[in-house]
Amino acid sequence: MGISPSSLLDESKSNYIRGCAEAELKEFSPHYRRQYSVVFFSQVQDELEQQKEKIKQLLKQRGPPKAGEVLYEEQVLHFDYTRKWKERYMVVRANYCLECHDSFEVSRTMVCVCTEEFAPPTIGMPGQFPVYLRLPYRRDYYFCFRQEARQDAFLSILSDCIRHQNQDFLKKKTVEVQAFLKAVHLYRQEKGCYDSWNMLIGSDVRVLANLVMEELLPSLEKDMLPHLKAKKTERKRVWFATIEAAYILVQECLLEGLSVLKEECKTAACQQEVLIRSDMDLILHSRTYLEGKLRASVSEPAEKFCSEGVQPYLASILEELMGPISSGFQEARLLSDNQMDQLKPNLLSCYQRINSLHDQLHDLQERFGFSNISNLVHSTQIDLQQLIENAAYSFELLLYKAKETSTDNVGSAMEKSRHMVLKQYDYDSSTVRKRIFQEALVGITLPHIKKNLAATCKTDLQGLEQFIDADYSNFVHVENIYEGILLQSLGKEVSKVVKDAASLNKHNLFTDSRDPLSQTSRSSLLSIPSTPSSPARVPFSPTHL
Repeated sequence: MGISPSSLLDESKSNYIRGCAEAELKEFSPHYRRQYSVVFFSQVQDELEQQKEKIKQLLKQRGPPKAGEVLYEEQVLHFDYTRKWKERYMVVRANYCLECHDSFEVSRTMVCVCTEEFAPPTIGMPGQFPVYLRLPYRRDYYFCFRQEARQDAFLSILSDCIRHQNQDFLKKKTVEVQAFLKAVHLYRQEKGCYDSWNMLIGSDVRVLANLVMEELLPSLEKDMLPHLKAKKTERKRVWFATIEAAYILVQECLLEGLSVLKEECKTAACQQEVLIRSDMDLILHSRTYLEGKLRASVSEPAEKFCSEGVQPYLASILEELMGPISSGFQEARLLSDNQMDQLKPNLLSCYQRINSLHDQLHDLQERFGFSNISNLVHSTQIDLQQLIENAAYSFELLLYKAKETSTDNVGSAMEKSRHMVLKQYDYDSSTVRKRIFQEALVGITLPHIKKNLAATCKTDLQGLEQFIDADYSNFVHVENIYEGILLQSLGKEVSKVVKDAASLNKHNLFTDSRDPLSQTSRSSLLSIPSTPSSPARVPFSPTHL
């Protein structure tokens, strides 16, 4: 029998854990409410002014797959709670959740929870190719394969799941997500945590649960670990199961509370929208007035620290970023050239090049306190995967159009289509990489700036709320304006160093004025139908990392 959460956490301990989760959410909620109003206001402002310039990309992007679309399915050996290896049917759908079923038939109706008790012995393992999956605050999972190729395929889709489960929520541009991310940053800074956080992964519930567990784990270790009723050989297994039970309980508590909080913020935003639209100019005037007050006191120390403590290092950090990332994108280009008709070719070597950022950026921890390299790697790998899929889809559309207009010389049409897609890939690759570099440079250095200016500027921020009109206090906040001033100072330096690299054509980066496509080829692409009736969505097999 497996260990159930109820047998690990008695009522007293469960209530204590629920109390910790509820207290964390209560403390976090004011930050989220404020940021929701600020982000919602910015969204309405952008809509009215239509001032946000959309990033131009030339390759076409296929619509998202249906949530139930199967990306991977395979019979695998799983080490379960009976301490035996058993056949399980694994399924990964387009939401990148890993499902474990008793059989193929059961997989069509229900999902079984994968659990394990402890690491299996290597002696007696039914295959030579094991896979161990370790997750934060969860027990480990163990799988085994008899063929290396099947192990590779499983590792590939498993890595895709990890990347997308960790990053897809964070990449969303909705009001809810952007407000949540900003609230988390400010909430942690209020506690004195300015450095990057490697547990900023997954959904909002997971992120908040990670915050709770950071503070909860030490007390659980102190109160429960010495009193575990288990044999010496079983203690580690029981302890991991206890932590998992606590983590699940925390998420259950937060899910309900966070859902209520988001609904309240959404309702409040709808009520505020009339005021925002009618008083937009007055709100902006209030924000500009406060910004002027802030600039007078913080601009000089901010620019001084930025020029002395950050700017001298930007070019060298960019060099460390450009090498692995551009190498991965270039290898993907070569791969796309050779396998353009495949929706998801083998990207293992491309991903590995990007993964070398772990070695390249190792020294940033000491100087800038930046340790969240995995998030940067995973996010970049997702961008690369999307670019490759766009190239395959654009090639499909071009080829379809060529065949529709002329049935003669299909080989020539394929070659022309391939050549055009590669040019478009070069342009989009440059655009995507410049965005990655700029965001990474800001992500690495901005927390460092805020941390070092905290003592100097904190007193300047206090008392400025009095200059905000009470009617507009939901949309204008000192902390947001302060960060905006820092971003402007840093942004100028970051843009300059990236533009300098592009002007030197480093790693095939294009300047804004450089366009690798002629007007003829551009108009040719733009005339392609976006939803052809002939070519169906190409089914794809599991990819390699």
